[in-house]
Amino acid sequence: MHVVLLAHQGGWDEALFVIGPLVFIVWLLRLAKTRAARAQQPPAATDEVREP
Repeated sequence: MHVVLLAHQGGWDEALFVIGPLVFIVWLLRLAKTRAARAQQPPAATDEVREP
């Protein structure tokens, strides 16, 4: 039976523990910013008439 130990692999694994969540938070903030900007825009006027 082999036990895999992920520790002290030259620092790259510790960097992933920092960079991963930071990238996720930045992505969430950008998503929230684009949704907020889209919500503030008035609805686009269309020439089409939709019938139910």
